[in-house]
Parts: sequence; C-alpha cells; structure tokens
Amino acid sequence: MEVINTKEEFSTFVDSVKNEAGYKQPLGFGICKVDLSRVNPDEDLTANFLVSNWNENNGSAAVFQKVVQNLPSNILHQSENELVVNIDLEFTNSALALFNPFREEATGDNHLNVQAMNILNGIMNHQDFEGFKEENGIAYRLIMIYEDTVVETVTGAYLKLDALSKSKVKLRSLNLNGVFGILKRLAWVGNTPFELEWLKANEMQLKAVNRYHAIESVDKFPRYLHHIIPDENIRILDDSKVRYGAQLAKGTVIMPGASYVNFNAGTEGPSMVEGRISSSAIVGAGSDVGGGASILGVLSGTDGDPITIGKNCLLGANSVTGIPLGDGCIVDAGIAILSKTPVHVTDTQLTKIQEANPDSDIGRKSVTDDGFYAFEFSGLNGLHFRQNATTGQMVVFRSTREVKLNEDLH
Repeated sequence: MEVINTKEEFSTFVDSVKNEAGYKQPLGFGICKVDLSRVNPDEDLTANFLVSNWNENNGSAAVFQKVVQNLPSNILHQSENELVVNIDLEFTNSALALFNPFREEATGDNHLNVQAMNILNGIMNHQDFEGFKEENGIAYRLIMIYEDTVVETVTGAYLKLDALSKSKVKLRSLNLNGVFGILKRLAWVGNTPFELEWLKANEMQLKAVNRYHAIESVDKFPRYLHHIIPDENIRILDDSKVRYGAQLAKGTVIMPGASYVNFNAGTEGPSMVEGRISSSAIVGAGSDVGGGASILGVLSGTDGDPITIGKNCLLGANSVTGIPLGDGCIVDAGIAILSKTPVHVTDTQLTKIQEANPDSDIGRKSVTDDGFYAFEFSGLNGLHFRQNATTGQMVVFRSTREVKLNEDLH
C-alpha cells in the first residue's frame, strides 16, 4: 500500500476512492474486538467497539474500503447491506500508511479511527500476540453497514446497539429486526461471554480445578456499563439495571431496586428512574419514573406501538402506563392506565384539558356514562390520572401540580 505523506495528498486520495465505480458510502462503520466462540472458533459471539461512526468520518470510511479492496481474503461477510472484515497486521499496516499524515496528532478526541489502528498495530506487532490467553480467543473486525435493514451479523447487531447507547442515532430510529435471532444466549461473567453448551461440556473439569466462574447473568445482550462510559452527570447505581442498546441522556439517575432500562429505550434529558422503561419506551427531560413503576414496551402489551412519556411527568410508585403521555402528566401510584382502560372525566375537567391541548378534539366529544378509553387521551399534556377511592372508577382531570426534579441530584 502506498504511503501518503501530506494532508493534501490524503484529501486527493479520498476523493479518488469515492469517485471509483461502485463505491458506496456506509451509513455506519466501526472497529471492534470480538470474542470468538469456544465451540466454533470461526464464529463471532460479541463485539466491543474501540470506535464506532454513524454518518461521520467519511474519509476514514474511504481508507478502510480501499484497504479491503486490496485485501479481499480478509472479507468474512459481504452483502449489499453489511461488510465484515478481519483486521490483521497487514490490514493495520496498510491503513496506517494511508493515515500517515494524521498519526502523530491522533490523540485525545482527534482522529479516533487512526487511534484504533495505532493501538491494534501496536498489539499485533508484539511477537507473542496470540489473542486472549484464557479459554476463548479474540479477533478484531471492521464492520460497515450500508443500508438500515434487517441485521445480518453479530457485529452488525452490536454496531447498531453501540450507536444507540452512544447517542449517535435517535432512539427508535434504527431497524433492529433480526437482532434476537442473530445474538446467542450467553452466560456473562463480567463482560466475558461463555456459551452455555461449552460450560456444560466442561463443567466437571472447570469445577475440579476451581475455575468454574460465578455467572452473573444469562442473556443475549451485555450490560450497558460493560461497553459504555456514562456521559456527564449520569448515575447508574446497579450495572444490571441498564441493557446495552439503551440510551441515557445527561443527568439521568438510575436507582437500584425495581429500575430497569431495556435496549432501544431510555431518556431524553435529566430524569429520575426508579421503575422500568421497557423496550422502545422514551422518557422526556425532567420526568420521574417512580419506584416499581412500569412503562410498557412494544413487546409487553402496547400492540407494538411505542410509548413516549413527555417532559416533567410523574409516574407514581408501582403504576403502569400503557399509553403515550404529553408534558406535565401524572399517573398516581398503584394504578394501571392501559389503552382500553375506561376513564371518566367531568365536563369541567374536559374543558380544562382542551384548553391545555388546543390542537386536540378531545374537548369536543360528549361525555357519557361510559366515559372514554384511556387511549383517547394519548399524547395530551397536563393530565392527571387517579382512581376514585370510593367508587374505584378511573378518572382523569387537568393536572395542577408542577413536577420538578431536585437539580442537585441531576
């Protein structure tokens, strides 16, 4: 591979690559370490990204695709949508020859893709490099995704989860179809995966030499903190409470106990989370998900419709919310507001709700003895759901309480 000496030469090179027939700009790409299967050493089990890119660093993408073009034997998977390439010493040497004008200044937050190549090149230049020294091997991969379609590979699945957790893409913006089918059910010891069939086959030997590991979880997804360094003012008090692929905004606090944040779900601003944010659910800035409160996800009772909780909302302890809420809403402790929950509202309160939501037609509907279904209030602002202690009837009225988080905690 030619050595590029100046930034001007690099720019000319990148332009020439992009102008080549058949060149395709990736949507996302990244450099990762993969854990290899102990049962089938040619199979990737997981991926941990040194650096991931999404709609950015197009010059680096051009470099990597040129290297791949010159090293076709390194290709492990190739389709119209995904490309997976093995990174070896020849790959890093070739990439660094092209990245040469940027190698010295590749520090801190500068030129992360170049830094990744520098690090891997240094590892691979050690004479004793044989990968991980324990029971499983590791390898390094380049993954490129060209179209946001059904996931095809383990590395492709992890790249999408990484993009979500690093806030490179918006929640619910990626096609995650195929993820559960691609990822294997693994036993996790810290951030090291073990295949269950391998553990069963070697159980007696491992126990005999005191090397049987204390399994922390069995899942297809790793934990958020095993891959992500939290952003400013994020606090997570129990690493098991956030799954990789979740997205947490600055100022989010995840308390222990009944809290949980699933993949493709999370917060959009400072939030207090003591309850469960299920898959594809989003919580707005300034909202409080009370102890044991549950926001239903697309896999748990919403008929596939994702739920968004607006800003400055309060979901009381042990409540269940199964409809989207606008800003400034309250669901009292211990009650369930599901799509078909009958909800009663007086004419006076309906008028006040209409005033808070002038673009809605809810106030122009007639109130009957049967009232409304909860879904008819979906996405409206300033609602307060409560159960009548005397009749047991579920009621809604215009909220008069301001929900405000303690700034010192966020």
